[in-house]
Amino acid sequence: MEPSPTPRTFPIDPRVTSLIDGKPIPRDAPGTDLLVIDPTTEAPLSVLREADASEVDAAVQAARRAFDEGPWPRMDINARKDILYAIRDHLRRHAEELAWLECKNVGLPMRSVQVHVQRMARNFEFFAEVASTAHGETYTQTAGYLTYVTREPKGVAACIAPWNAPLALASMRIATCIPWGNTCVLKPSEYTPLSMRRMVEILHEAGLPPGVVNLVNGRGSVTGEALVSHPGIDMVGFTGGTATGRSIAATAGRNLKPVALELGGKSANIVFDTADVARALDGALAGIYGNNGQQCLAGSRILLQRGIADAFIERFVARSRRIRLGDPLHPDTEIGPLAFRDHMERVLAFVDVARADGATLLTGGRRADTPSRGWFVEPTAVLAPDNRARVCQDEIFGPFATFLVFDTLEEAIRLANDSKFGLVNYVWSEDLATVMRCSREIRAGTVWANTPMMRELRAPFGGYKDSGIGRDGPGSSLDFFTELKATIIPIDPVKMHRFGA
Repeated sequence: MEPSPTPRTFPIDPRVTSLIDGKPIPRDAPGTDLLVIDPTTEAPLSVLREADASEVDAAVQAARRAFDEGPWPRMDINARKDILYAIRDHLRRHAEELAWLECKNVGLPMRSVQVHVQRMARNFEFFAEVASTAHGETYTQTAGYLTYVTREPKGVAACIAPWNAPLALASMRIATCIPWGNTCVLKPSEYTPLSMRRMVEILHEAGLPPGVVNLVNGRGSVTGEALVSHPGIDMVGFTGGTATGRSIAATAGRNLKPVALELGGKSANIVFDTADVARALDGALAGIYGNNGQQCLAGSRILLQRGIADAFIERFVARSRRIRLGDPLHPDTEIGPLAFRDHMERVLAFVDVARADGATLLTGGRRADTPSRGWFVEPTAVLAPDNRARVCQDEIFGPFATFLVFDTLEEAIRLANDSKFGLVNYVWSEDLATVMRCSREIRAGTVWANTPMMRELRAPFGGYKDSGIGRDGPGSSLDFFTELKATIIPIDPVKMHRFGA
């Protein structure tokens, strides 16, 4: 799907409500309303009706019935796979609509959203294939017995998605959950409900049975808390910030519910003097400014070996100043607005934090003058005095790069690991030994060598330390979303003591 200079427009629901058991809650239902704002124009787009605890309960009960009594967990895998393929096809047919809604609601450039939309559809295809190849085990080593192990769906999941890339990340939560026969309740961010509501509608248009995927909307403190603490939930999958992840894990832990958490990052993007510097420069710019800088896997700490540092920074700053800010629907736009006002103000506040810690502002650091409206932040970069600066430790989650200078490979590895996060790491070097040392010694869930972000769905994805618990991927998702059952059958007559005979 190529962007158009005059993209089609699509209808926006004037009041977004929950979708439970395959049916929308009526628009005129009473409840708390939250404004949905266009980050590009600062004008209202829609109204979101918040789901309270009773509505969350209805959604969980619908998912519970679909799991305990419905056809989905009992369906032949080929029939379930056919529906998941139909979902893929329907999502692709509606790709332009979903991309438009995401651009309007989130402010992501169309060039980014097009990738997310294709990834969304691919998620359902990929995990349908994985589920169709899942198998059990058989043991005959103990004489006289046959033991076979089967996998069963675990139950009802709470799937909580973030605001920075709703289509890609919410679809990942659902697509890793339902192919095994589970059901779920999805809660998107209250800031970005538009593409989420339409996506769940399309799942049902493709033939998904009612109750398998339910949607509730609202703030984390209201809707999210009711969902995570509900006794009918069997597991929780969350993508978002580390502070919220801690709270979710604590609540789920009190109920002995397992969690899969993909959380924050402050990833090191290391450029050695043995790198292809031109390629590394492109990768560093993409790593921090892609997705408007609002991505947990951003290469936000750019570590430069001293011999190349000055020239690299000069070229980085020059390129940053030429980045095109504007309407995310315009095909030439490279950075759109940040998703909501409070977040824009938080990102800008780190400029003063940087100065207070002795960092040097290299470029940006202001709300953009052009466009004149919208939550636009100039591409920003600072040079930090050392890794103790808050801009080197805190996740800023915006178009805000922090530079550090190092001398040796050992120092680069130490700096990369000097973080409470451990999601991803970037290494730029044409020296194989350097790349392998970094891969071996840096504590991060993913290491990208001489490439910007590339997601291999066949590989596990997740983080060390405060970057999360668990992994997304074929084996990891299979383990999280299924239960193992051992059935033991005697082949020969069993000799037992006959008590009381």
